[in-house]
Amino acid sequence: MPDMVAQTKPLHALTATEALALLQVSSVSIKDYALYLLARVQEREATVKAWAYLDPKLVLEQARSLDRISPDRRGPLHGVAVGIKDIMNTKDMPTEFGSPIYKGNRPLFDASAVSILRTAGALIFGKTRTSEFAVANCGPPTTNPHDPARTPGGSSCGSAAAVADLHVPLCLGVQTGGSVIRPASFTGVFAMKPTHNAVSLEGSKPCSPTFDTISFFARSVQDLQLVADVFALGSHDVPEKIEVDKMSIALIKTPMWAQAGPGTVVAMEEATSILEKEGATVQQVPLPDAISQTAALKRMLKVIISGEARVTFLKEYRMDGGNLCEEIRNLVENTSNTTAKEQQEASDALARIRPLVDKLAVGYTAIPAPSAPDEAPLGLKDMGSPAFNTIWTACDPR
Repeated sequence: MPDMVAQTKPLHALTATEALALLQVSSVSIKDYALYLLARVQEREATVKAWAYLDPKLVLEQARSLDRISPDRRGPLHGVAVGIKDIMNTKDMPTEFGSPIYKGNRPLFDASAVSILRTAGALIFGKTRTSEFAVANCGPPTTNPHDPARTPGGSSCGSAAAVADLHVPLCLGVQTGGSVIRPASFTGVFAMKPTHNAVSLEGSKPCSPTFDTISFFARSVQDLQLVADVFALGSHDVPEKIEVDKMSIALIKTPMWAQAGPGTVVAMEEATSILEKEGATVQQVPLPDAISQTAALKRMLKVIISGEARVTFLKEYRMDGGNLCEEIRNLVENTSNTTAKEQQEASDALARIRPLVDKLAVGYTAIPAPSAPDEAPLGLKDMGSPAFNTIWTACDPR
């Protein structure tokens, strides 16, 4: 039976779970749902600038096609609108990677993640803006829906803004350092970066294969669960539900804690207080010494990412290097003079510290950590620091 709360909301404000409850039983047609979303975009896009490509005719063609599917053949995301970060191939829309050198590029096939969404019945709504190749720390004119004078974060800026501003309930992003969790924090939405390699990157422009991870934006935990199920992210050895008073929480102030601003400090204190009041056991836990040297940790991550990005973007540099942003040219030209020996040492160091984090994590239900140093910075030239994300993206505890 459709959620009564969902029926009192405007269609564009529904979470994915709420919309699905109505669409699966045809209480609302996908065409009508799409029209509400398109109207919201028309109302707000001039301010938010979330979309790299959106064709209303294509959206409505998909909607009508999905409406014709009989109830017994409807997928687990039947009709739910999803935005796609514009570094993933889409067979029916341009894929420009946020770069002028790929203007008008039309792939012949979908990225694996997009194909999985289509087969689940999702309405592929459009392509969301990204900084160039999801690398540059500045780029598109996307604004924070809560304050257009502030950045929404990056590089998945369009995906975060589109979900936060009620254009669509779900979006895909990709995280290499903090490209999903940070913008989710800045725009006030939910996000999930799965374990590395849990979702295929086929058909997505790489940056650093060691770290790149297809990730999700949503407006509720239930929505993240919905998408996780579509991508078969469940694990048989993890309980489906754990009561808070049975949880053991490790509070880890990483080496980056000195960068935490007032907003982050207060948020972490409040989160800890809430968990303790609900009966969880919260312990402050230090990281192993091998992961406690801030400068060495930052250097290791920078060397790995820049070394892999240099290989990734050599083709584009040779094609049209003059039209690449300076950050990408510097990576390919190796202006930091990183040596092959340093790259090998950094990879070896990462291989040593990952098991240490796994061993630490196994004794706890969860490890809460800041998503960003503080609130979203003013202006669009700086998308914020990934300092609090990169360590977890790199160590990838399982």
